Amino acid sequence: MTARALKQVWRNEYFRTALMIVLIIAVVFGFWYGSQFVLNTQYPALAVASGSMCTAQAMSCDGWSHPFAPTLHVGDLIIVQGISPKEIKAAPYPNGDIIVFHRPTTGSSGDLIVHRAVESEQIDGTIYFTTQGDGVRGSDPWKVPEDLVVGKVVLRIPWVGHIALFMHNSSGIFIIIVLIIILVIVEFVIPVITGKEAKAEGKETVEKAFEDKAL
Repeated sequence: MTARALKQVWRNEYFRTALMIVLIIAVVFGFWYGSQFVLNTQYPALAVASGSMCTAQAMSCDGWSHPFAPTLHVGDLIIVQGISPKEIKAAPYPNGDIIVFHRPTTGSSGDLIVHRAVESEQIDGTIYFTTQGDGVRGSDPWKVPEDLVVGKVVLRIPWVGHIALFMHNSSGIFIIIVLIIILVIVEFVIPVITGKEAKAEGKETVEKAFEDKAL
């Protein structure tokens, strides 16, 4: 392809719009997989969907009314780092590490749970953790083996996780699809229609000018 042809392609508004969309998608996926590599875990960022870690009293754990209260709230975005099980500090609230793990009753394909490691013990060379939600009385009814631990929470960002929770909701997905359709219409369909109308008007103007000149 010649330089002239490349310039013509670059001047095409639809090509630039499509290229921008591709670049945005590439940046998002690149950031996600890059985060997995840097943080050494399959799940570098997660949204908190349960209020079991909330310690606020007489308040709902929606994350809006008390976003900076201790531990975690619904709608928080947590950053998770994969570390060796030996490096996890197990101690009662607030000293133990908050860890992310697969539910032991369902194995490595089960739901992810975010609770604090309050105790640890080694059995036949495998480390097991006793976990507990900060807002729950009593520990969880299981022992978490080290191979089900995804990592420990190293950072939380209030509110941002609500976006991910909203997108997981069926109505949220529907709204996202509608927004994408609207974006496509605005970026592609409307310019095509207005472009055709402008060309038609221009053609009529030229034809009228020739007619006037002939008269």
